[in-house]
Amino acid sequence: MRKVTLTFGLLAGAIVSVFMVIGIALWEKTGKITASELVGYATMVIALSMIFFGIKSYRDNYQNGVIRFWKGFQVGLFIALIASLMYAITWETYMQARPASAAAFLNYYAECQITKMKEKGASAAEIDHEAKKMDDFRRMYSNPAIRFGMTLMEILPVGIIITLICAAVLRKKEFLPA
Repeated sequence: MRKVTLTFGLLAGAIVSVFMVIGIALWEKTGKITASELVGYATMVIALSMIFFGIKSYRDNYQNGVIRFWKGFQVGLFIALIASLMYAITWETYMQARPASAAAFLNYYAECQITKMKEKGASAAEIDHEAKKMDDFRRMYSNPAIRFGMTLMEILPVGIIITLICAAVLRKKEFLPA
């Protein structure tokens, strides 16, 4: 199981990390984030599709074409954990290697939140409250341990959901038999 989880976990982590680096480079070049959440989560789903292939590979090559739900869940969870750790390490590396750019990104994000509120017609008190929340967030986010945990929580739940689906589907030996 170790070989399968490492292979597919590292592959998923590499895919999501490469897309993250591309996204960062595009932001640094253009100074804009367009549909970043949608693109980010779509990238995660694409990368975490390796969970499906990892569970299927383990089922077909090590379990004689049959896998129980919990064993499939275990394989998928390890793949998701490896990919999530790589994703968080990539983000943390960026934050440490380019502190000025990282600070600019956080400022841009805060400005976008406040601009959205202004466009919705929020009151001055609501906007001030949001600005204070953003300042508090920046202070909290400057702690690498908290930032690392928050980054893990961006991708790991997606990985768990995909793992649940794949483990449920692949437990049926009739589904894409070896």
